Parts: sequence; structure tokens; C-alpha cells
Amino acid sequence: MKTSCWATRGILGGSVLGLVVLVGAGGCASEGTSDRTGARTLDDILKAGTIRIGLNPRIPPRALYDDQNEIVGFEVDVASEIGRLLGVDVELVVVGSPDRIPFVALGKVDAVMGAMTRDSKRAKVIDFSVPIHTSSYGVLTRKDTGITTWQQLNHENITLVQVRGTVTVEIVKRLLPQARLLLLDNYTDRDRALAQGRADASVDGIDTLGFRFTRAFSDVDWYWFATPDFRPPDYSGFGVAKGNDTLRDWLNVAVYEMHESGFIATRWEEWFGAPMATPVPFTPFFQ
Repeated sequence: MKTSCWATRGILGGSVLGLVVLVGAGGCASEGTSDRTGARTLDDILKAGTIRIGLNPRIPPRALYDDQNEIVGFEVDVASEIGRLLGVDVELVVVGSPDRIPFVALGKVDAVMGAMTRDSKRAKVIDFSVPIHTSSYGVLTRKDTGITTWQQLNHENITLVQVRGTVTVEIVKRLLPQARLLLLDNYTDRDRALAQGRADASVDGIDTLGFRFTRAFSDVDWYWFATPDFRPPDYSGFGVAKGNDTLRDWLNVAVYEMHESGFIATRWEEWFGAPMATPVPFTPFFQ
């Protein structure tokens, strides 16, 4: 039996089929699966005429709700281009940071973005496409804290606030063990905790900060700085179900074409207001 979820149509002039809100393990799923994980192969997707792509509208400008409560952003543009290249409609599925891997591993989505950073631990559970973009890391704080180096964070009087399920949580635990750790569910709550003084700093990607703080918490005297010696840039691509080689291989070709054409670089600069801090060194030779 097919289970339906509420959908809003008309995003990007009809190039994105709909927004489906899936929350936790009890969210809606679709029929048409092909293996025990529920993952759909490339042929399944082509036959269905729809690809389901997960993204997180709480990490602007990768994805965000606009004034009409529709999802827009860099990742929406990438998802739309994937649908155009594949010749199918796109169904956007909302995921939080902790939901990204379970949703794709269980087949609730065909592919997931949401700044899906690849690493060896995650690669045991899901597969990754070639990179779409990089993420440059640094420290976000307020000027009144006096924090100017990441080494100052490793102190018992410092509270670091991090988003649950993100790659920086384990890095902070390993490199800054003396600091107190506050885990929250999304970046809006993270920013609010810092603005209210409930935490001193956060270690995470800094690519989006200029965009974020022109729109929220603009009265706070923010300070952030890059920390390449703490954490080199990460590479983010599509996450797909383990062993779904037909879809992963096609996505690799499509992402390469989007880099080669300048689509990704152009869309990134339009949404983030600056070129990618560490451009992806794309190549036609990939697995």
C-alpha cells in the first residue's frame, strides 16, 4: 500500500514536484523499492518519474523557507538541476541533521544533501557521490568573549554549543575535551544560544555566517575566524544508500557536468555572496 504525505507544489515553477515533510522514524515512505533497505535504483527512479532528495531548510543559504513558506536555496537549485538532467520531477524531503543518514539508509529518500560531509565512519553506512562543495571551518563567538584562537576553547569555563549529528561534534570532543558541550538540534537554536550568552563559542562551518547574520541576530557583535590548523576543509556530496551504485554513478557524472559548466560555482556565489572558500578540484577521472 502506498502511503502519502502532505505536499506543496509549485516550487521553482514546477521543476520541483513537492515538499514532503517526514519526521522521525514514523515518517511517510513510498512504494517502488527494490531491495531490503528500500533504496531505489536508477531504473526505479526513471520508471517512477520522480527522484526524492532530502535537504535541511534550517541551514541557509543551502536551503531555507522564503516569505511564501517555500523552500529555496543553493541545494534546491542543485536538486532542480539534477531533475532536469535526469528528466524526472524532484520531490524535496525535509530532513534534520540527525535524520540524514537514517533517511537515505532506509530508503525514505533516494539521495540526501543538507551539507552531507563525507567521512570514513559515515561511509560504512551510506555511499557518497563526488563532492558538490567544500565546507571551511572556524570559530564563531561574540566579541565580548575575547576569544581569538581555537586553543582558548579548551578550558572548563568555556561552553561550546554544537548541532547534534554534525561532524564537528566528535572533533570538539577529541580536540577540546576540557570545554563543556551543549548539543542542540539545529543552527537557529545554536545561534540563539550564543546570542543569549548561554554558550561562548561554536566550532563549525563558516561559509554561511555572513548570510545568516544579515538576517537574524544582527544586533549581536559577532566575531568569527577560520581555523585551517584545527580542521581542514571538508567535502560534501550526495549521500545514497549503501550499494546503490547505479544512482551513485549517475550522480557522479551529473555533478561533474555541473562543475564543468560553472553551474555550481555560479549558484554558490549567488546564494552565499562570495566564491567558495575552497573550490572543489573536480576531475573527469572518478570512481
